[in-house]
Amino acid sequence: MPIVAQSTETTDWVSRYADEVIEESERRAPGKPVVVASGLSPSGPIHLGNLREVMTPHLVADEIRRRGHTVRHLISWDDYDRYRKVPAGVAGIDESWAEHIGKPLTSVPAPKGSEYPNWAEHFKAAMTKALAELGVEYDGISQTAQYTSGAYREQVLFAMKHRGDIDAVLEQYRTKKAPVKKQGQKPVDEAELEAAEGSGAADEDDGSGSGAGYFPYKPYCGQCEKDLTTVTSYDDETTELAYTCTACGYSETVRLSEFNRGKLVWKVDWPMRWAYEGVVFEPSGVDHSSPGSSFQVGGQIVGIFGGKQPIGPMYAFVGISGMAKMSSSKGGVPTPADALQIMEPQLLRWLYARRRPNQSFKIAFDQEIQRLYDEWDKLAGKVTDGSVLPADAAAYARAVGTAAGELPKTPRPMPYRTLASVADITAGAEDQTLRILSELDPENPLGSLDEVRPRLDKAETWINTQVPAEERTVVRDEPDVELLKSLDDQGRESLRLLVDGLDENWSLDGLTHLVYGVPKVQAGFRADATAKELPPEIKVAQRTFFALLYHLLVGRDTGPRLPTLLLAVGQERVRKLLGA
Repeated sequence: MPIVAQSTETTDWVSRYADEVIEESERRAPGKPVVVASGLSPSGPIHLGNLREVMTPHLVADEIRRRGHTVRHLISWDDYDRYRKVPAGVAGIDESWAEHIGKPLTSVPAPKGSEYPNWAEHFKAAMTKALAELGVEYDGISQTAQYTSGAYREQVLFAMKHRGDIDAVLEQYRTKKAPVKKQGQKPVDEAELEAAEGSGAADEDDGSGSGAGYFPYKPYCGQCEKDLTTVTSYDDETTELAYTCTACGYSETVRLSEFNRGKLVWKVDWPMRWAYEGVVFEPSGVDHSSPGSSFQVGGQIVGIFGGKQPIGPMYAFVGISGMAKMSSSKGGVPTPADALQIMEPQLLRWLYARRRPNQSFKIAFDQEIQRLYDEWDKLAGKVTDGSVLPADAAAYARAVGTAAGELPKTPRPMPYRTLASVADITAGAEDQTLRILSELDPENPLGSLDEVRPRLDKAETWINTQVPAEERTVVRDEPDVELLKSLDDQGRESLRLLVDGLDENWSLDGLTHLVYGVPKVQAGFRADATAKELPPEIKVAQRTFFALLYHLLVGRDTGPRLPTLLLAVGQERVRKLLGA
């Protein structure tokens, strides 16, 4: 369907924001490219909650592109932030990394075994690859490169010259108590805590800790590279700045007009960038949007730099099925790269596109992923037959492609739960997988497993990495003789009816009809009798029959869908295990 390269009109939240952003951009900078922005800190694994910081402006930017406008989506890599703490659970690091606390992230060694030159590049790499797979078009900006090249020199000097005005804004919030954290609230972002250690600040060190007055700039020490420094004096005319380091005792005097080893404190840095880049749209997390936090304060400070605060929504928490809240400073949290191992990019895009930014949602790594895929395939069917609702059609269009075209897709997308079941039973044996999948629809057999990739690969990875060993399917090697001997006449008759019907019904639809039909026939009804024609007792009989088959085939009460399981086991082995 050729909807991916077209505007979706005003049918969903993305279109409504696009309307506002285009109008606001024309008001602020007529005739210039629309600028939207995201910020990511590579302080550790960049998780699926952080991805909302990117996907929200990406979807809006893409809609603007669909309408024929030029738009820049900036992603600022906050790689010049301080290294705050040694994250738990990240492979290849130990407490020896604590010696680097206070250094820029780009000056911290990468985890052991990494192919990347430093900590920031190591954690940026996985996100960069994931964004490419997701079809996210952006301009990446390294804050290390910006500050160390002197790109922000005029802005830094301006901030120091107008430090009294900045201090007056910050002073409005210093006497206020930090907001009480509500239960379930998203953790404060890394940037909010950028320099809180050692400062005693509730939110962050805003540069007010010096007895010599307020300075919105923090140098990194020329000896130990850490930001545990205190500015002791500054001369506006000469731009001479003196500082001392509380970590190593080093002190020096530099000319700020020539010095590039330091940065503005966060609550000044962020609004400075809004003005510098001309950002019109940037979302913020709930941690940035609370009273006295950086987004609110930045809205006042940006005016000092001659700019305006971006418009943009507060976005809500993204959860993971069956897991605790995510924090990017800790290891072991699911990242976009992890999600893309078990789901196609289209599904992951859809999860972010279909919910308004202020709506929280969960990304499934457990059995729920099968239901999500069923829902996605059902939506695809509605798009094909024209019965889809406008808002759902818009979310689907944003999921399957961008203004540049459709994302690569699985040519023949069989149900995810079926592929997962087959991968579970076959343990990845490709010849057996091809045999089973071909038998699902004998009239239209697969010619190659490439027809069901990459979805097959995602399902197989999910089975191998996310399903506990005790829930994996292991088919019996030999019949359960004791159970077969214990069956009454009805039980033996149900097995005979099933076995007798295998040849004629050896396909997914045929076996579905057969396994549901056996209890109906035994009760004196037609095999194709509908639920309305049947008494409630038939459902009980079906459940009993299914449990018997599972026990005889895999030794458990439940398992993969029986038709798929039967196809996977194969006729000869099914007959053997059922005592035929």
